[in-house]
Amino acid sequence: MTEPGEDTPDQRADSSASEQRLQKIIAAAGVASRRKAEELILAGRVQVNGQTVTALGSKADPARDHIRVDGKLLHGPERPRYMVLNKPKGYVTTASDPEGRPTVMNLVKGGERLFPVGRLDYSSEGLLLMTNDGELANALTRAAARVEKTYLVKVSGKPSASALNQLRHGVMIDRGTQILGPRPGAEQESGKPRRHERSEPPRHNEGRVMTAPARIRLLRDADNPWYELILIEGRNREIRKMFEEVGHHVEKIRRVGYGPLVLDLEPGLSRDLTLEEVAALRRAAEGKSARPARGSRSSAPNRSERRSRPRTETRAPSRPLRTASRNRGRSGGRKRTPNR
Repeated sequence: MTEPGEDTPDQRADSSASEQRLQKIIAAAGVASRRKAEELILAGRVQVNGQTVTALGSKADPARDHIRVDGKLLHGPERPRYMVLNKPKGYVTTASDPEGRPTVMNLVKGGERLFPVGRLDYSSEGLLLMTNDGELANALTRAAARVEKTYLVKVSGKPSASALNQLRHGVMIDRGTQILGPRPGAEQESGKPRRHERSEPPRHNEGRVMTAPARIRLLRDADNPWYELILIEGRNREIRKMFEEVGHHVEKIRRVGYGPLVLDLEPGLSRDLTLEEVAALRRAAEGKSARPARGSRSSAPNRSERRSRPRTETRAPSRPLRTASRNRGRSGGRKRTPNR
């Protein structure tokens, strides 16, 4: 027999079945990403029914329990939202920056708080997926999913065939965030001094990790060529470190594909994903990834290509942006008659 106000055994069983991990509840409420939510719990900033919780394995029922973060009561999960942004150079891929630099959050409008899936460094640009669906974000970024990311990369100097094969099979890179420059013995750029020469003696494999195999093909042959690079992992500043290991500095990086998504926006603009695109991302997260379609967006940019300035408004085009003049004159135009 239960006392007045006490839950019955059936109610307790229902509550136990609906309990979720605290970090998942916090992420679903749009307060922070799941990883950041774990940091909040460990820091003692989360309370459940008035009790401070610091154990990451703790669970709660979002429908019955009073959960507070920094004293503020959570109000349930937000509407799931999925967006793609063409990140310009000069923005950091974080919600806030201690150095006061602009963040990608300045480019996205809407009531829901979104978080980037993966990262593009300050000097890189291109396709960035943003969502408040922590479960899908975690599934896409875990190594087992092997979701392909496609990049256009411009390097200083021409890597040799041997150097490119090293990158295809994997190279050892530093785990840290700093790029230390070409390792001793790496090939030099033709006619150019090495950049960021290392002053320390050669190191062994301490603090270093082997990159996964990559696919590389030449897009534009020049003194400073463009390559298409496809990776299945996303380590910190990985592409820059990979090319530095074989003696070449990376000048530009643009991500043009993420799993089934292909970049179709001008720099600084964003749009919501379609239901079909979200479904395709879920399949990619399950390891059923489709390669990004190859087309005009995966070709090296022309020098005359006009780049619009970053904008802060959100635009959802009804169809992918394409060059209108490409098919002009092929059909429907007035047929010219030769002079007689």
